[in-house]
Amino acid sequence: MMRRLTVISLNELCQLERIESHHIIEIVENGIVKPIANANSEDWEFDTSSVHWIKKAVRLHQDLEIDWLAVALLIDLIQQRDSLQREKEFYQQQLRRFTQH
Repeated sequence: MMRRLTVISLNELCQLERIESHHIIEIVENGIVKPIANANSEDWEFDTSSVHWIKKAVRLHQDLEIDWLAVALLIDLIQQRDSLQREKEFYQQQLRRFTQH
């Protein structure tokens, strides 16, 4: 089964989500997300996962009134927590399988 990658351009993202392009440039410059291709910013495209993190970063920046470096740190911590949660759930599932036999 082949998965189709959904992408959105910088301009489309700005229009659909009402996010100013300079915010997205700050987000990319701070390493929160990476565009699919590292071309000029006008040609940037983002996948759905990146769009999720862009929207979250903008909300954190606006709601908490913190700079982009702090937002990048928070996003990194959230992603680490999510990864650890998935890993924990995997091991719990494996443990249940092992103890059921």
